[in-house]
Amino acid sequence: MHRLAASLVVLVPLISLAQATTPPATATLGTSRCAVKLSVALTGRSPDAALLANPNPQAQVDALLQGTAFIERFSRFVNARFNDEPGAASVEDAAYHLAKHVMTNRLPWSDMFLGATRVDLVNNNVSIVTDANGLGYLRSPAWLKRYAGNEEQGVKLSTAYRILNNTTGISLTAAVVVPGLDVSAAGRRNAACAGCHYDSWFALDKVASVLTKRVGTGDAMRFEAPTAGPQQLLGKTIADDKALVTALVNSPDFEFNVCRVAFGFVHGRNELACEGPLFDRCVDAFRTQRTMQAAIATLTKDASFCREGSTP
Repeated sequence: MHRLAASLVVLVPLISLAQATTPPATATLGTSRCAVKLSVALTGRSPDAALLANPNPQAQVDALLQGTAFIERFSRFVNARFNDEPGAASVEDAAYHLAKHVMTNRLPWSDMFLGATRVDLVNNNVSIVTDANGLGYLRSPAWLKRYAGNEEQGVKLSTAYRILNNTTGISLTAAVVVPGLDVSAAGRRNAACAGCHYDSWFALDKVASVLTKRVGTGDAMRFEAPTAGPQQLLGKTIADDKALVTALVNSPDFEFNVCRVAFGFVHGRNELACEGPLFDRCVDAFRTQRTMQAAIATLTKDASFCREGSTP
């Protein structure tokens, strides 16, 4: 099975299986109820008359996955998952805009992070701009400023975390800053902080050190090339953000997270332990086809989707 042997308590990776092990119920839903469940899960809407009348609603999954209602719903879901709150301006929600582009054109999901694009304003309209120096949405100007952070030396710890979170699903809880707490680079080397900042596979300071550095704040903010030199990360020598993201996207953690995102979208929860075989089929489908649609289709075409009790 494609599993990550990690769990999260405070400041440790949040990648863990749901604990429930009760096998799903086996009673099959009627076709009309199956159509309702399928349409609501994928589009957020009631099924149309054709889907309701279809003797096999799941045969329409591919058609539903091409529709604008699904693409809009999924893009909003991804944006909410990748950000803690909406951006102050639409251009800051770069994940939403690029997800719509990727899903509409059935591009590999990796193009979200490695595609030659950026999300930017063109004539005051949010646009997907072809950019040979692009990195999905991760070099988009408004996104970079949104997650530049406020570290005193311009080390982009917030950007580092967002890249890790959006690609692998890792979730960390920041320490509460209290008066007298040393939040400098030296302070982050203390035992209580070093685990997350320097010693783990997701070492935030080491990851941030290969990113550009923030200079200034607000409208005067700009970014300069990193000066710390290459770092040993993910079992590789990483020199810049592109090498970092490439290593993350090529990792098993990326494939795992794709199917965790798919489960969250389809079922509103993580997978249960008893759903391990289905999860593995999702990973296999994504590994072969490389699209998010392939992952979602695997879950919604499975016989278990239209059984009683298949979703809490």
